Amino acid sequence: MNANFKLMQRKKRRKNIRAKVKGTALRPRLAVFKSNTHFWVQFINDEKGQTLATASDIKLAKSTITKKTKTQIAFLVGELAAKNAKAKKISKVIFDRGGYKYHGRVKAFAGGARKAGLEF
Repeated sequence: MNANFKLMQRKKRRKNIRAKVKGTALRPRLAVFKSNTHFWVQFINDEKGQTLATASDIKLAKSTITKKTKTQIAFLVGELAAKNAKAKKISKVIFDRGGYKYHGRVKAFAGGARKAGLEF
């Protein structure tokens, strides 16, 4: 399989998921994006098209992520995302995995967010 085919398949899965998952002001959509090096999440109100809060591994302090795997960093991003959501009074979300399998970094992120108090 070439890389372009895999990307097209992920985009197709993402499109199908996005057709079903809608965020509201009371329960925003928690959208995930991962690259080979970084991990980003956004809390999105789809009714207004607003991003309510964000978190990424770039915003973590360098001292907390040195000598950690990408999966461990995703867990820390989950905790940071939950903290940012609590600051905006968000406690319940709809999880949008962005076409990625619920495995590895995505699963670790969800575990960190749940541990810090977010409800999916």
